[in-house]
Amino acid sequence: MHWSEARDLVRKWREENVRKSQELVDIWEQTLKNKAHKLGDEQYLVLEQVCVAALDCHRLEVAGKCLQQLSYNFPGSLRIRSLQALHFEAIERYDEALEFLDSIIKRDETNPAPRKRKVAIFKARGRIQDAIKELTEYLKKFMIDQEAWQELSELYLLEQEYSKAAFCMEELILHNPHNHLFHQRLADIKYTQGGYDNLDLAKSYYCQAIKLNPMNMRALYGLVLTCYNLIASQKCTSAKKKEANNLITWALKRIQERYRTSNIEDNQVSAIENLMSSLQINTAPNL
Repeated sequence: MHWSEARDLVRKWREENVRKSQELVDIWEQTLKNKAHKLGDEQYLVLEQVCVAALDCHRLEVAGKCLQQLSYNFPGSLRIRSLQALHFEAIERYDEALEFLDSIIKRDETNPAPRKRKVAIFKARGRIQDAIKELTEYLKKFMIDQEAWQELSELYLLEQEYSKAAFCMEELILHNPHNHLFHQRLADIKYTQGGYDNLDLAKSYYCQAIKLNPMNMRALYGLVLTCYNLIASQKCTSAKKKEANNLITWALKRIQERYRTSNIEDNQVSAIENLMSSLQINTAPNL
């Protein structure tokens, strides 16, 4: 590959935010490394791009050389300090990485990236409570970050704090009420919490997820399981039981239709129908 073709390809990946770390490092080593002076000022963008890709592939020697050259040309740059923090993280020197990230946050409190890296480091080290604390502080400043709310919900689930995880999903639904996956996830959490009131809420959220996306199989199965549990509850009235039975019949019909319209052999469809017909849920007596 000619160096100009390699330059154009690397530039395209950078502009389109394409993640091809191994291919990028290979192109750098085989073609662009010895032609970097021909890139002009773009060489520094390429060096930054290669440094991140090398860390992604654990090519620490390549990343170190790129970082050394960037640090020489841009001493004190926050972007370079971010790369240095990534390098320390890659070689598992987490305390030094956290120090670099704290210094970046101190100089630029509006930068969300180093705060997210701190959460990632805490999570990687199994310090879930520290990750929750850091992410909670982050969300006080960046309240509209949907990915952060979703991550915080997952962290609370790891700690089995289901009510707090449900709150995070409720925030996500407020941000994006038309995302069926958010409704389905909140229904999953309410189903896991158990109890008649939570199951009734789970039923409503599963129904909303199916309304937003009728192809959501997980929501259909979740609706069936939730309704079986509701029927078995002593708190369930006769009207609610009738509604739950109707929902079970409807959901099972939709599930069977989906399997029949898919490229699945008849014997597999029959096996699924037999399993669904024999489905029984054992519920706790305190529902």
